[in-house]
Amino acid sequence: MHPFQNMKIKTLFCLFLFSSALAIGQSRPNVIIVMADDMGWSDIGCYGSEIETPNLDRLAKKGLRFTQFYNTGRCCPTRASLLTGTYPHQAGIGHMMNDTGLPGYKGDLGSDVQTIAEVLKPAKYSTYLSGKWHVTPKIHPGSSQHNWPRQRGFDRFYGTIHGAGSFFDPNSLTRQNTLISPYADKEYEPEVFYYTDAINDHATRFINEHKGEDPFFLYIAHTAPHWPMHALPEDIEKYKGRYDAGWETIRAKRYQKQLDMGLIDPKWKLSNRDAEAWKDAKNKEWEIRLMEVYAAMVDRLDQGLGNVIAALEKRKMLDNTLVMFIADNGGCAEGMGRKEGIQYKDSDPDILRPMKASDLQMDMIPKRTRDGVVVKQGTEVMTGGDDTYHGYGRAWANVSNTPFREYKHWVHEGGISTPLVAHWPKGISPKLHGKFEHQPAHLIDLMATCVDLAKAEYPLEVKGQKIVPMQGVSLKPTFSGKNLNRKNPIYWEHEGNRAIRIGKWKLVAKGANGAWELYDLDADRSELNNLASVHEEHAKEMADKWEAWAIEAKAKPWPWNRKKSSVSKKKVFNLAPDANLPMGVSPMIAKKAFEVEVQIEKQGNGILVAQGGDAHGWGLSIENGISKFFVCLSGKVEAVTAKEKLGAKDSKISVKLNSSGKVELHAGKRMLGTGKFNSLVKEMPADGLQVGRDAGGTVGNYDNEFAFDGKIKRVKIKIN
Repeated sequence: MHPFQNMKIKTLFCLFLFSSALAIGQSRPNVIIVMADDMGWSDIGCYGSEIETPNLDRLAKKGLRFTQFYNTGRCCPTRASLLTGTYPHQAGIGHMMNDTGLPGYKGDLGSDVQTIAEVLKPAKYSTYLSGKWHVTPKIHPGSSQHNWPRQRGFDRFYGTIHGAGSFFDPNSLTRQNTLISPYADKEYEPEVFYYTDAINDHATRFINEHKGEDPFFLYIAHTAPHWPMHALPEDIEKYKGRYDAGWETIRAKRYQKQLDMGLIDPKWKLSNRDAEAWKDAKNKEWEIRLMEVYAAMVDRLDQGLGNVIAALEKRKMLDNTLVMFIADNGGCAEGMGRKEGIQYKDSDPDILRPMKASDLQMDMIPKRTRDGVVVKQGTEVMTGGDDTYHGYGRAWANVSNTPFREYKHWVHEGGISTPLVAHWPKGISPKLHGKFEHQPAHLIDLMATCVDLAKAEYPLEVKGQKIVPMQGVSLKPTFSGKNLNRKNPIYWEHEGNRAIRIGKWKLVAKGANGAWELYDLDADRSELNNLASVHEEHAKEMADKWEAWAIEAKAKPWPWNRKKSSVSKKKVFNLAPDANLPMGVSPMIAKKAFEVEVQIEKQGNGILVAQGGDAHGWGLSIENGISKFFVCLSGKVEAVTAKEKLGAKDSKISVKLNSSGKVELHAGKRMLGTGKFNSLVKEMPADGLQVGRDAGGTVGNYDNEFAFDGKIKRVKIKIN
């Protein structure tokens, strides 16, 4: 062969290799992160579900499925972690939007972290967000917008600043920096407004209207399938009868499908059913309807994602766009709207009180629909329409999290495991299409992945403010079948629930005072065989690592069992009708007996005073003249209910909780009822104290907020 010919062949071969490298993702891709809300690990077809998700299944078939990808176990912390590439406490949102006075629990996104949008913009990425924000408490007209999306790096934004709400009339709906009504929005006028559609439609619009040759970052943050169970009639009809067999049968079928597709190891047993047997279930027709609507919500999300994919295909962008689909926590066992009978959210349910089209909706649970119909809850109300408001409950959440234990809030696998479907034709090796990636990964890795692929520079300092370093590693090596270079463990903390993952080993505990459990996840990812007593030294080593991380990452000091506080010596609190105390200045009731006295000017229904959240706390309510005192003990609710109603002239309601857990309810000097709890509230509640409502995690078996519709004069709390 002539030397020149040989050189020519070598040159062509090198060019081929170069062009192949480009095809495998050397050019900078668009990045789209799609997140579902309150969706369990097994709720999409390619992870074992009977719910029809053809578009996600298509992405999985030509992409990569991660089997051990993790979130934080709760909505706000997950969003903070995803956006910043840090642990949520480092971003200031270790819990929800409540300020406990502690650095890791301020409830507002910190200035010492950067969002993915803020980091990618200097790399000439356009940045778009459609959907739920939920990393600031400042949601009302006139509130500070310093932590709204446009101020945190996003070029365009359409969505809700707050978290959950009606799908037909979402609260805090915003375009750019302006709060809007969906029924007075000249830029988007569908025949029927449905928030899931609106989110996907705006995501599609951002893709269609993207200009220039530079890439974009798009964050699509859905509220589906978070409660309320709202869906369109045609989608609900599609699932009619599909869940008639009940939760045990559906769960078993999902487990078998996961085994058949190779998603799970046969060594991982199906965890115990955490609900009553289907044969013993009350209100079967109602329970079936809840799951039909839930499935319809997931289905609709997938339909809209199909439109997003079609927009990418039309613009010939799909091949060089990394699409990642995840969920913010496991299935949700919260009992929203599940009380017996019918509960109306407003008085005079037969009278219509329509809203103006231009009126802003700022209530998470609207009292009425736009046309004035009262919103209803309870087991006699078939869910799905805009005048209903329910969650699907623990038993169906148990199905969602197949085959794992626990739920949203907790950091056992059922609370923190999310699907991750990654699709990027130019960047994921064809030999991996349709395959599983088994290496553990976490939300903190998404920032590192974006920085890596965008060839962006993660800042150490911005405007003189030191920035918290990225905590994760890039997932890019997995796209070519390589190992992640993860040097550090993966950590969790939420409401005192805590965990650490090192290789195959996971150490996990429920509550701030719960005992550590140790699991070999290679053999037992369902967390059924606790090995803490077998490997005591290893468990202690991991626990010590977790403690060191917790202090460094601001997960500690805790709001859950603080031993010191600026008000720890205060014994008496005299509170105004609208008192709203952060955790740091709330009564120190952990392991304490106390008394509560409420003076009312007008009787009504709702929360008189509440202190706490989903894990720990207490509350006093009135409903239909019956007073009730709740405590929440490590997520379990106990209640003492009055045996007789308030009299028409009763204006002083009080409760006494003594050191043995005995409770006395009074109206004036008249005893209304007694009872006994298994224990006092063992840990300091996270959500602070509110008079007249419970807007944080609910303490009792009532709906979020449960605002008192009478009139409170004052509240007195005495610590004994």
